Amino acid sequence: LKLSGGERQRVAIARTILKNPPILLFDEATSALDSATEQEIQKSLRAVSENRTTLMIAHRLSTIVHANEILVLNEGRIVERGTHAELLLSGGVYADMWARQQEAREHEAALQACLSDA
Repeated sequence: LKLSGGERQRVAIARTILKNPPILLFDEATSALDSATEQEIQKSLRAVSENRTTLMIAHRLSTIVHANEILVLNEGRIVERGTHAELLLSGGVYADMWARQQEAREHEAALQACLSDA
């Protein structure tokens, strides 16, 4: 049985949740998933994460928007910390990364729209 990267990630997440650990650690847990599937899984993870410590390591910032606290690392050091809104307002590293990722997402959506019109 051959599973795709996204399928392997979904199975790993399900196995972790079924074990019901007091602490959850996800390292790029949704990186191989498409945006729609990622949003569904993120919604489920938020529910499962209630009343337990959950650490999420992510480069795709949309996966951590709802975190209680976000730590921004640069060269192994914490350079910013706060909620999504606080970090956007501060205009620092996180805000710059968020803006770049939003631009890329908008560009991708426009490209997909052009391709579907063709």
